[in-house]
Amino acid sequence: MKLSLKTIPHISSKIAIELNKSGAVTMTQGLEAVEHEAFKILEHSVKQEIELENKADDMIEDNEEEIEFMLADERQLFFMIKKKLAPEFGVILNYEERYSDISHKILDELYEEDLIHFEVAENRIKNIIYNAITDFIAESSQIDDAVMDKIHTYKKRYIPGTDEFDILYEKIYREELIKRGME
Repeated sequence: MKLSLKTIPHISSKIAIELNKSGAVTMTQGLEAVEHEAFKILEHSVKQEIELENKADDMIEDNEEEIEFMLADERQLFFMIKKKLAPEFGVILNYEERYSDISHKILDELYEEDLIHFEVAENRIKNIIYNAITDFIAESSQIDDAVMDKIHTYKKRYIPGTDEFDILYEKIYREELIKRGME
């Protein structure tokens, strides 16, 4: 699953919580500092992918007439362009490799900023971060289903995309995260 700007605060919070619960690290400046550094790295990664996708969209738009004339599949073309441009934008398209890379970057930043101390193998700490990311992603779809089910039980009908729906969704989403120990 692809990371989004909306999920970054939740993922960075989960990373800080999991590192703290692991007993493998000592946080020198608390959860918030760790969460902040993780947030910055995750946000940078997501923004890189957004830039890449915007460039691919622009290229398709610039060649729209040719694409229509050739009866090319725009979706397939988008992914081909994205794959070709990914190295230029520093984006790893394989999610497993990407999350591993992000985990290394977060670990390096936490260590360089002296936010954590540990006396175990770096790989163990990287794996805690990696698992926090992948576990959140796995649980994310379950949480989304639970939130939507709860919203549908309300007597009042909420329309997706409205401010009222978004506020209610975020409130229930946060409650689900707390209930599952993810925040």
